[in-house]
Amino acid sequence: MKLDEWYMKLAIEEAKKAEAVQEVPIGAVIVRNGEVISAAHNLRETEQRAIAHAEILAIDEACRELGTWRLEGATLYVTLEPCPMCAGAIVLSRVERVVFGAPDPKGGCAGTLMNLLQEERFNHQVEVEEGVLREECGKLLSDFFRQIRERKKSEKAISKNLHLP
Repeated sequence: MKLDEWYMKLAIEEAKKAEAVQEVPIGAVIVRNGEVISAAHNLRETEQRAIAHAEILAIDEACRELGTWRLEGATLYVTLEPCPMCAGAIVLSRVERVVFGAPDPKGGCAGTLMNLLQEERFNHQVEVEEGVLREECGKLLSDFFRQIRERKKSEKAISKNLHLP
């Protein structure tokens, strides 16, 4: 198994932690010099904070762990392509490399909708590797959202039946 796949599996484990608490299953791991510096998963619903994305939480933890806001030499592994907010945080924290699993057709800013990570007008560009364990990462998300749709459909049917004359 390639090293990128090994670290992505750690990010997938983080994503599963998010799913276990009814969060969108996205996980992130930051590695520097072969050492995992931080790991996090989405907590937006749990914490009711718009910025509680896996990448932001992992960046924040890595900065505290290293005692610096500069994450030079670090690689961020994330199960879903970063959104605009996370892409901005990645650039501003000087992460060297981002490896993501599934593309995000509605919000991806590492090449799908736009590429903020490699925007030449910024003073820092990030190396990007996409599609690592893409199917596994994508399946986590599609299964999660399918279950939500099925639950809502079931709740709607129950509600409709309760209101019958």
